[in-house]
Amino acid sequence: MKQIALLALVVMLLGACAAPQKADKEATFTNRDLKVDSEIMTPEVLWSFGRVGSVALSPDGKTVAFTISYTKIEENKTYSDIYTMPAEGGDYKQITFTKGGEFDVNWRPDGAKITYMSAASGDVQLWEMNPDGTQNQQVTKVDGGIEGYKYSPTMDKIAFAKSVKLDKTVHDIYPDLKYADARIEDDLMYRHWDHWVDPTYSHIFYIDYANGATTGSATDIMEGERYHSPLKPFGGMEQVTFTTDGKSIAYTCKKKTGMESAFSTNSDIYVYDIKAASTKNLTEGMMGYDIAPTYSPDGKYLAWESMARDGYEADQNRLFMMDLATGEKKDYTADFDQNVHGLTWTPDSKHIYFTSEDKGSNEIFRFDLADNSISQITEGIHNYNSVAIAANGLIATQTSMKHPTEIISVNAETGEGTNISKVNEPLLGQLKMGDVEKRWIKTTDNKEMLAWVIYPPNFDKNKKYPALLYCGGGPQSMVSQFWSLRWNFQMMAANDYIIVAPNRRGLPGFGQEWNEQISGDYGGQNMKDYFSAIDAVSKELFVDENRLGAVGASYGGFSVYWLAGNHNKRFKAFISHCGIFNFEQMYSTTEEMFFVDWDYKGNYWDTDNKTAMRSYANSPHKFVKNWDTPMLVIHGAKDFRIPYTQGMGAFNVAKMRGVPARFLYFPEENHWVLSCHNGILWQREFFRWLDTYLK
Repeated sequence: MKQIALLALVVMLLGACAAPQKADKEATFTNRDLKVDSEIMTPEVLWSFGRVGSVALSPDGKTVAFTISYTKIEENKTYSDIYTMPAEGGDYKQITFTKGGEFDVNWRPDGAKITYMSAASGDVQLWEMNPDGTQNQQVTKVDGGIEGYKYSPTMDKIAFAKSVKLDKTVHDIYPDLKYADARIEDDLMYRHWDHWVDPTYSHIFYIDYANGATTGSATDIMEGERYHSPLKPFGGMEQVTFTTDGKSIAYTCKKKTGMESAFSTNSDIYVYDIKAASTKNLTEGMMGYDIAPTYSPDGKYLAWESMARDGYEADQNRLFMMDLATGEKKDYTADFDQNVHGLTWTPDSKHIYFTSEDKGSNEIFRFDLADNSISQITEGIHNYNSVAIAANGLIATQTSMKHPTEIISVNAETGEGTNISKVNEPLLGQLKMGDVEKRWIKTTDNKEMLAWVIYPPNFDKNKKYPALLYCGGGPQSMVSQFWSLRWNFQMMAANDYIIVAPNRRGLPGFGQEWNEQISGDYGGQNMKDYFSAIDAVSKELFVDENRLGAVGASYGGFSVYWLAGNHNKRFKAFISHCGIFNFEQMYSTTEEMFFVDWDYKGNYWDTDNKTAMRSYANSPHKFVKNWDTPMLVIHGAKDFRIPYTQGMGAFNVAKMRGVPARFLYFPEENHWVLSCHNGILWQREFFRWLDTYLK
């Protein structure tokens, strides 16, 4: 249920891509000159921010190529173009002007070309252009298009991902029934995230490359295998890489199918030898997720992200490394009680930079290979979401509750960061943001819990404000300094609400014990943590304790349903987006079975399993007899992680019990809301409901 930014999301947001062309400012769209009428945020303003997407540093570390996407609200369409700027800072320059957009921007290993993906030719293909945006040239011409790409360091080959058909459809089995509309399923994993699984599998191919063009035919290094690489639904080409000499390809794959795949997180790192056409599993016997292999520039080591336990998708994400000369594998984060994300080698192969959740923010850390030490580089009220090695320091992307993603130059020694992109400064300069406060709250078991408190832009301590308890999703996703088009705390605060966003039990960034406590304890200590947070803040003189609401999505949506039956009159309004209402139905109908099996600690028919039985006893539908508070239920039809019937069940029960309720249903949305007009509608209904019952 974790929400991750991915290639699939980028494609959906961009829509159809147009052909690369000469500069034509009429062909694209930006909001850089937008003037707003008020200093207070509105949904329309929220959707007008520029969204920094792909960020790629040139091989010499001196130039940044990146995309910015702008939404033209009246068209319900997003335009994305490529920009460049010096890594040391300075004005950025737009170098593409297209009706659709480009994505997955990078640099050719020699730095002579910017590379990107575009559907200009009809299918998504790889393109190159000069760093100034001239001489756009299509590189691949793969039937059906590609899903990702990577150049070999030696620049004689390109690896790419492509879907290949290996299974039969109803029409293949019964060719005479050309108007039949049906599916025949014999095993699990027949649908995933937001789509029914089709007869194709994402495979890794390689093809020869020279002078801006591919030559010969492509080779499928997974020929005939009914597995996906990159991993579905969210994996990208960070899960695929060439060896430093370009002679082999390392890739991530979970070589399991059907029910075995549905209950397992056991992916491995495989290496395909191009000359021998042979494959070796480097992580055999390592039972959890093993993903994102990356070779040291000197070719001596392979590093990757690894989890220890099969079936546990929120296990500690460790830095594992193999000495390629000896084959020795080692966990270099055994004494680091946090996760690692986005491993990035320094050119001298002496250090690895990565990001990690750390007490309510995402920070940059550095691993030193000489003494196996880890040091924290940055600290502050922000999220660093990626990091790259520049000629002088680091280039990172950063968000906070006060601003969308920007590109930051970071001093690698002091950790000081400077916003060098300033994409949204013109719009942010016209708005007034609310203050964000870091507050530590005592829990019922005498622990210290971090809660973010966000204040209205024109906060007056002498007024009484309604307050909203934000219930986080994941469930094991830290409530950090994120920026969202829906769960945007500044948007909520702009509507004159105090926001209380606690990092309750079951979140990373506070040690693995804090993170793991939630498994097998849904409805337990983490719910007490919610009460501790809202009870503490509601005692403030500026909070009206008679006008409290609770809102959340995914696990947060479940939390709202559970609170509705157990809150003892604390709240006057609830909003649940894509929440779990009935644990037994959830266990039986979600697609990745490993998640609920681990977190509930078993199935609902194993009555001898006391922990599992406690989980199912805490299903929100068991407490509907206590429901008496107005509730807005939101769900998308294409949400296969938490099927939309969960939301329908909650809404129907509320109406049958005579509780004021409304059902906001999106036929074309999944676990998220991706469309601009749907997103604005979401915001309008969100605040219409809250204002009705809290103001």
